[in-house]
Amino acid sequence: MNICVCVKQVPDTTEIRIDPETHTLIRAGVPSIVNPFDTYALEAAVRLKEKLGGRVIVISMGPPQAAEAVRSCLAVGADEGYLISGRKFGGSDTLATSYILSEAIRTVEKKEGLKFDLILGGKQAVDGDTAQVAPEIAEHLGLPQVTYALGIEEQDGELRIKRDCDNGYDIISVKLPAVITVVRLPFEPRYPSIGPWLESKKREIPVLTEADLETVDLTRCGLNGSPTKVKKSYTPVREKHGTILSRMPADQAAEKISAMLLEAGII
Repeated sequence: MNICVCVKQVPDTTEIRIDPETHTLIRAGVPSIVNPFDTYALEAAVRLKEKLGGRVIVISMGPPQAAEAVRSCLAVGADEGYLISGRKFGGSDTLATSYILSEAIRTVEKKEGLKFDLILGGKQAVDGDTAQVAPEIAEHLGLPQVTYALGIEEQDGELRIKRDCDNGYDIISVKLPAVITVVRLPFEPRYPSIGPWLESKKREIPVLTEADLETVDLTRCGLNGSPTKVKKSYTPVREKHGTILSRMPADQAAEKISAMLLEAGII
């Protein structure tokens, strides 16, 4: 089974800063990691490869430093990795990003001489939290999709997906090729051992630019090709106005709190 895993490098911090001019994330000086949900997608892909054979190829879109995210994936079982990077791709919203990634998937298939049976990704990136890119990739490629997978099993050329839902889970069968997004799985992603980690550091990560994606329509890429327009962005100011009640019996404290809530019009 040939599997493509789409991963994203995200800031390893809760202190997200936004550029007031471009309304995009400021990444300079911020440590980065592979999006946590994507690490589960990669682990699922490697387990399927170990059981069924085939290859796992990672694709990531981002600035040049995102190559480190690809290398970390190679260290835990991916066979190959590609970085999609170009100035004309910068500022892409989810629709533009998914379009670029779908074109990149076609390009990688051509370069590697294969067809992907399965495209995997995390349910969402922890910086944007949109959960839109992978489903949009499925639409661009005309493939069936299943989101929020808790488990993935292959049965007679199809996949049996345990899908997370509000009241438990659904069992869904889907024919290949397909796009699947995963949530936190019942097993943890593996950590690299020292040998594969050092080997990954030596690997050259192929970079696919605008010129390498032969069929990409650049009018659908970047800020100008993104239908989502951010009018304003800001970091909310967090103020603490708490009141501490101490050294009084519980019943008096409860009466005091009730009086304060009534005065504030909350109850």
